[in-house]
Amino acid sequence: MAENAPPPMSQRPPGFDQEIIDQFRANAGRILTGPFAGRTLMLLTTTGARSGRPLTKPLGFTRDGERYVVIASFGGSPRHPAWYHNLVADPRVLVEIGPERFEARATPAQGAERERLYAQQAAQIPVFAEYQRMTSREIPVVVIERI
Repeated sequence: MAENAPPPMSQRPPGFDQEIIDQFRANAGRILTGPFAGRTLMLLTTTGARSGRPLTKPLGFTRDGERYVVIASFGGSPRHPAWYHNLVADPRVLVEIGPERFEARATPAQGAERERLYAQQAAQIPVFAEYQRMTSREIPVVVIERI
């Protein structure tokens, strides 16, 4: 696993994401401890495709002009993360970056745009290149635009 990478999904203790979310919100988006310390993250809140309940996940992201880009890697898992299925069912999301919160629309990128955006993020956050090598599925790239 890449240096400073968070633990694989299967090895994350209960409450791992909630601790990051709490730290993020208590410190205006800064993560002070743990494997994400010092990294810039976003909180992405989707609506559960089955439950209808909000699901908030801390995610690494990059920018593409005014757009935000996240990758549904699920740590190289053979399946997509729940938040990805949620935004496919309902593309309206809530984004938190630093102290700012805003509504947005999330759209999976396709074809050449997906390839370009994945390569761009993997260049900035190298663990994403490793995640793609770990799975046979094409890892989705999601573009997020403010509403």
